[in-house]
Amino acid sequence: MKQEDDFEANLAGDEGQSEESKSGWFRRIKKGILTSTAEKKGTPEGLWTKCPNCNYICTVTELRENVFVCPKCSHHHRIGSSEYFEILFNDNEYKILFENIRSKDFLHFTDLKSYQRRLEETWSKTDITDSIRIGAGNIKDHHMVIGCMDFEFIGGSLGSVMGERIARAVDYCLEHRAPLLIICKSGGARMMESAFSLMQMAKVSGKLSQLTDAKIPFISLLTDPSFGGISASFGMLGDLNIAEPGALIGFAGPRVIKETIKKDLPEGFQRSEFLLEHGFLDFIVNRRELKERLATLMTLFKG
Repeated sequence: MKQEDDFEANLAGDEGQSEESKSGWFRRIKKGILTSTAEKKGTPEGLWTKCPNCNYICTVTELRENVFVCPKCSHHHRIGSSEYFEILFNDNEYKILFENIRSKDFLHFTDLKSYQRRLEETWSKTDITDSIRIGAGNIKDHHMVIGCMDFEFIGGSLGSVMGERIARAVDYCLEHRAPLLIICKSGGARMMESAFSLMQMAKVSGKLSQLTDAKIPFISLLTDPSFGGISASFGMLGDLNIAEPGALIGFAGPRVIKETIKKDLPEGFQRSEFLLEHGFLDFIVNRRELKERLATLMTLFKG
């Protein structure tokens, strides 16, 4: 009985409170944010970007106008084949070659997921068909073939399709007497294809020798990152081996090398500036000057 009396007393006390005091907690909330969730307008995704080197924030439009080079520190952002083709080919006009060649799971390879499933997921998420695209067009007054790797397609890995596309690009260059530029951006060989992948190193290197015999220039542009079977074969076989500033280039990564030799590595180890100093590169070119430099080189080769 006592508990019931206490409950009724508390209830009567609540009823005796003024409407203002009972709604005080609600009034305090109203003094803050009044916009409903449905009415809130967030910043659209993809409008701004931050430089990974200096943390400078700018709009994507500003970065694109600066050919994806940071306006503050000149850090070269990673870009794909579409962006390189837009930067290099006149009026963004070019022809894509050999898109009908697609990767296949010869070995029925499975790690965390099957290789076939990994391919299908990558095709569905991107608008590219493999780790390299071949484009033919004009750079200034020169017809040129460009093979550009896309890192977003399984790390730009070297597989049988990349090897075959480059081989056919060489045949196209021989037929049209056109110089070849390969823009490297890769983590190395594609393990899901095992020996089929490793065979491409010798295959592409052999095909490129045909350009040498025909006196047709081949230029290798190494960008960030260029590793594994790419740098161990055709990535370093250009008549000119050039690189973008600050690109990480090597065979094994710095962390693996350091753990293997148990020694601290020199400052800037495996960066393009380090490789230039030690004779592995002919020169480093800023992306904003790349088109002009290539046109000048083609003129000199013709002379």
